[in-house]
Amino acid sequence: MSAKLQKLSQSLVDVFGDRISAPVTALGEVTIEVSAADYADVMRALRDNEALRFDQLIDLCGVDYSAYTGYEGLRYATVVHLMSLTHNWRLRVRCFSADDSFPVVASVTGIWTAAEWFERESFDLYGIMYEGHADLRRILTDYGFVGHPFRKDFPISGYVEMRYDEEQKRVIYQPVTIEPREVTPRIVREEQYGRG
Repeated sequence: MSAKLQKLSQSLVDVFGDRISAPVTALGEVTIEVSAADYADVMRALRDNEALRFDQLIDLCGVDYSAYTGYEGLRYATVVHLMSLTHNWRLRVRCFSADDSFPVVASVTGIWTAAEWFERESFDLYGIMYEGHADLRRILTDYGFVGHPFRKDFPISGYVEMRYDEEQKRVIYQPVTIEPREVTPRIVREEQYGRG
C-alpha cells in the first residue's frame, strides 16, 4: 500500500473510530463501510473535516447483493465514490440499508447536490429510498412502471409491455407476451449441420 493510501486510511480511523469499518485497500482504492444510522453524519464529516476534505461526489449507485457468490448479509447497499481535490485522493463508501423489505438510506443531496440524479436512478432501478431527497421519483423508467428492474429477483421479461394503440390514440400497458425461445447454438441443435 502506498504512503498516500496509508495516510488516508489512518486519517479515516482517527476521525471516525468505530463509526466506520476498518478501511480496506484493494486495487489502489480505499473502501469503508458505514451503518445506515451514521451515514449522513459520516458523509458530512467526509466533506467538512480538514483532514479529509472530500469535496466532490463522483458517483453514487445502488447494489443488490442477493446473488453475490458467497455473500451472506444485508441485501441493498448504496455505494458512493468521493474525491478530494485538496488532498488528491479518492474514497469508496458503502452503506447497507438496515431493512431488505423496504431499503432506506439518508439522502446526501444536502451535502453534494450532484447526488440528486444518482439517488433518483438508484431509487428507480433498485427501489432504495433516500430519506430527505426533495424530488425522489423515477428517472429512467416510465412513471407507470411496476417494480425495480435491477433487482436480482426482477423477471427478465418484466411484467407489462407498453405500446401505442392506434384505435385509442394513446399508450397502453398490457401483460408481457414474450415467447420463450431456444438459445442453443445451431451447431449443437442440428446433427447434420455442416456435413454434406
